[in-house]
Amino acid sequence: MKRRIAWAPWGMIAPALLLFIVLMLIPLAMTVALSFNAFDPDKGTIPGTFTLAHYLHVVQDPYYYGIFWRTIRLSVLVTLICILVGAPEAYILSRMGKPWRSLFLLVILAPLLVSVVVRAFGWSMLLSPDGLINDALRFIGVGRVKLLYNETAIVIALVHVMMPFMVIPVWTSLQKLDPWVENASLSLSASHFTTLRRVVLPQIMPGILSGSLIVFGLSASSFVIPGLLGGRRVKMVATLVYDQYLTELNWPLGAAIAFILLAANLVIMLGWSRMIERRYKKTLG
Repeated sequence: MKRRIAWAPWGMIAPALLLFIVLMLIPLAMTVALSFNAFDPDKGTIPGTFTLAHYLHVVQDPYYYGIFWRTIRLSVLVTLICILVGAPEAYILSRMGKPWRSLFLLVILAPLLVSVVVRAFGWSMLLSPDGLINDALRFIGVGRVKLLYNETAIVIALVHVMMPFMVIPVWTSLQKLDPWVENASLSLSASHFTTLRRVVLPQIMPGILSGSLIVFGLSASSFVIPGLLGGRRVKMVATLVYDQYLTELNWPLGAAIAFILLAANLVIMLGWSRMIERRYKKTLG
């Protein structure tokens, strides 16, 4: 009877664990193994010999430095904008009453119901030289501004796509916050700003941390929006991997670039998570 009880949890998680291994770990291991294979550019074949040339090529070429730096820089910028906009938005949402809360929650989640390709094409029409935004700028006397096929277009579209992933975790954290704690702070003559900074903000830091990790990871690996709104000149790592796989047919180099991106994301995300957790513990302590 004890053996059955001991094996019961493993039996319950076995289907999900098997699915994770088949769909995540095995493809990842195959990608890593592929990145260490040589590539014959003349024949376009993979001989199967071991090499570190692809990693050395990426590390030693300044061209790849620029693309990786642009990817990390834009992902950090998108994450910061989502924090600055999404956290107050989630706070306002949590203070709304029925039925406005449900209505605005639906508005926030509505973009997730539309394909990211459709949203990218929608932004391309809005940001085009003859689009609605440039028409409004010309109407107020600013003139035509180049908003498409540059980093600005990528940031705008990514913020729109990633915002729900920031609002929902913060809003969930706010649901666990006792409103009487905030009222107690206000009753002790603390200002609203002090209450938000000293009482509310420390309590919602886990939600901000979760949302920022999701937003940064998805932004750094985004392909559709940089590909459609950035054009061929403004490349990010995901579009570079796509070019290596389908244009250059250099699958080992594409796998090496993808693995380096994964490693860089893990280092940045773990460092950010560790820093936020330390500050959170100090605040509560």
